[in-house]
Amino acid sequence: MRLFAPGDRVAHDQYGPGTVSSTDEQYTVIEFDQHGRKMFVTHMVSLEPSSEPAPEPAAGSRKGRGTRKSRAKKSASS
Repeated sequence: MRLFAPGDRVAHDQYGPGTVSSTDEQYTVIEFDQHGRKMFVTHMVSLEPSSEPAPEPAAGSRKGRGTRKSRAKKSASS
């Protein structure tokens, strides 16, 4: 069984290509290009290395912008 590190591009039979978000002895978390975030039991998941590049983030993506509450707190404290 090959071990992958965060940031590695992988392919899964069911979900297709994705990027490893985190991994440890128990769980591997992958952000799939078309299916979102999935968590697997590390010793049970079957993955292959992938050379397919990660897709560009969608324009206007909210990822990394915080939650509505956290933005409200920031603007209230300004």
